[in-house]
Amino acid sequence: MERLLIVNADDFGLTEGVNRGIVDAHAGGIVTSASLMVRARGAEHAAELARQNPRLGLGLHFDIGEWVRRDGTWRARYEYVTEGDATSTEAELGAQIARFEELIGKPPDHLDSHQHVHLSRPEVAAAVRRASEALGIGVRGLDPRVSYRGMYGQDEAGRSVSDAIGPSAYVDAIRSLPAGVTEFGCHPGYTEDLDSDYRLEREIEVRTLCDAAVRAITVESGVRLISWADLVQ
Repeated sequence: MERLLIVNADDFGLTEGVNRGIVDAHAGGIVTSASLMVRARGAEHAAELARQNPRLGLGLHFDIGEWVRRDGTWRARYEYVTEGDATSTEAELGAQIARFEELIGKPPDHLDSHQHVHLSRPEVAAAVRRASEALGIGVRGLDPRVSYRGMYGQDEAGRSVSDAIGPSAYVDAIRSLPAGVTEFGCHPGYTEDLDSDYRLEREIEVRTLCDAAVRAITVESGVRLISWADLVQ
């Protein structure tokens, strides 16, 4: 079987700096897809960049909140939907899909979620599954056609692990890809005006995703880069 790779950049729309980093990693690197945060302040800027880069696949990064680790405890930075509230989750997802279509002019080609809440909260998973079935699109981590691997530069305690997002990590990961479709999740971006615990790692990711050795290994290994749009049912 052929080895196919989706390289999806999360947090598109978070800030203009993050948006530019994602587009640079697409235009000059291996990023094939991005997930748009329609509630974030850079969403309209991201939509404009998406129009200028029509080959960039685009899904919805369903955003119901963000949690940060402080003194060993996860605390909400913001939260749009209370955990366990299935009705509000369904309504919020519908509103974000509608906003996506308003911004982009078409439905998303896949669904995932900020901080992977659709993999940890049953009511979110259920809402996302129903929406994906209605739209005929895939969902990160729930689509049997696609294996997921997060390329992330921090450990569970929030300490930076730059080696995990350096060129060698990507070269090794691409060289060892199994047959079928794999998605790499990444977070490239530039950090001006960014209020996030994941900052400098984003700029490392931009450089890595554009690295000549990383680009070359996809060709040398016979890996074909695709987006979720290529898998739309």
